Amino acid sequence: MPAERSSPGHAAPAREGTGHVRSDPVYVVKAQLFRALGHPVRIRILELLLAGERTVGDLQAELSLDSSGTSQHLAALRQHGILDSRRAGTSVHYRIRDPRVSQLLAVAKQILTSALLDSYALLSELADDEPAPARRR
Repeated sequence: MPAERSSPGHAAPAREGTGHVRSDPVYVVKAQLFRALGHPVRIRILELLLAGERTVGDLQAELSLDSSGTSQHLAALRQHGILDSRRAGTSVHYRIRDPRVSQLLAVAKQILTSALLDSYALLSELADDEPAPARRR
């Protein structure tokens, strides 16, 4: 039986149980994308590549990683279609495949900033509510 898809503006039909979610290819692919993005070094690589194409050597120097570590992170991002690479002589150049990655990083920053501001506001309220320390005699 084919999977039911919702059209824009219409809610997807409810599914019975949660077993389908784990095996649904759409959710699996989305989870793989977020797993690929789920490492601090990979986020830093993307931030560096927002400015434009860089060689593996440039990235390695900027990240202070050995060639093996740098290559593993680049391969993970490329495998998930986040990066493209091209060879020029002995150098391999990497670039962000889809310019919307910059939007994704910007939105993530906005979400984190908002959450931190909310936490800071709550902390400030808590600090204001604390009773003055008792005086010692």
